[in-house]
Amino acid sequence: MTDILTRLPQPKPGIMDIHAYVGGKSKIEGVKEPIKLSSNENALGTSALAVAAYDEARAKLFRYPDGLASPLRDAVSKYHDLEPERLIFGNGSDEVFGMLNQTYLTPGDNIVTGEFGFLAYRISAQACQSEVRLAPEPELRVEIPRILELVDARTKIVYISNPANPTGTWNTPEEIAYLRAELDPSVILVIDEAYAEFADEPTWETSFGIARAHDNIVVTRTFSKIHGLAGLRVGFGYAPIGMIEAMERMRMPFNINLPAQYAAAAALQDQAHIDASRQQVLNWRPRLIQEIRALGYRVERSAGNFLLIHFDSEQAASDANDHLMREGIIIRWVKNYGLPNALRVTVGKDDENRAFLEALGRFKS
Repeated sequence: MTDILTRLPQPKPGIMDIHAYVGGKSKIEGVKEPIKLSSNENALGTSALAVAAYDEARAKLFRYPDGLASPLRDAVSKYHDLEPERLIFGNGSDEVFGMLNQTYLTPGDNIVTGEFGFLAYRISAQACQSEVRLAPEPELRVEIPRILELVDARTKIVYISNPANPTGTWNTPEEIAYLRAELDPSVILVIDEAYAEFADEPTWETSFGIARAHDNIVVTRTFSKIHGLAGLRVGFGYAPIGMIEAMERMRMPFNINLPAQYAAAAALQDQAHIDASRQQVLNWRPRLIQEIRALGYRVERSAGNFLLIHFDSEQAASDANDHLMREGIIIRWVKNYGLPNALRVTVGKDDENRAFLEALGRFKS
């Protein structure tokens, strides 16, 4: 077997240096139905309209999906008031990042993102043999001057998560506008708004408007969070037409499967489910913050559907994670994001949130 492997083509330089993405845990040995608060999924599940549309698609599974996702494109365009020709769809917003990197990065180029930025930006950039530059986030939020310090002649893309995962922090429209103004127009600025629908801070707003007015800005969204379609993998990017035309040449045919297109389009029609999902987070997020702080832990304000909880040490965070697992509750230890002293918890259903607080209250470091 070893001889066979040595005769196989070797991965191109840098591939084996990539740290593969590891998602949140979903199982606890010996626990049939654990409380899963590890992946920032929608606490209320999937819209009934989306489920019905998914079921309807079963009769058409022998057909190829619409290659341009035309019905979904129309639905997204109308819902967000965006030009349909400026949209590109991906197998999750992850694929949109991958298409951007594949289209614009060459070996020796670099991307710049925050120290705790979403790992998917880095993975596909490294696969393009490009450097990943991480701007320090001493206050756990992207600091625009530190981003700009790392930009040079080989920088092709700057990625900003807004709101950010796993920290929950955000950047103001003034900060985004300043970053755009200071970047060379040849540098692409990507604003990842996966958690946009959960942001209620007066100092946050979507970047769709600034993207419409400039030729180097891309805004991405996902159906995995507010719409509860994480299992179907649907995301989109809003970008200048010239960028869309280039990325469409990289996009694999039929990348959004037929049931996913049906379900995602229907999800946009269920405003009641969207509103209820948002309200669940807005009701519980401040309560969780208050009660976690009352237990003696530092927890960040968040514009997402999750909270970042800090412990005194890496060992304490590990012990707390193990304790919660024994209690049948799965949350996310974010050591792989460079935050070894922290755990991230998703805002769940009422009973799940209460169970989490009770279990955390029983933890003794």
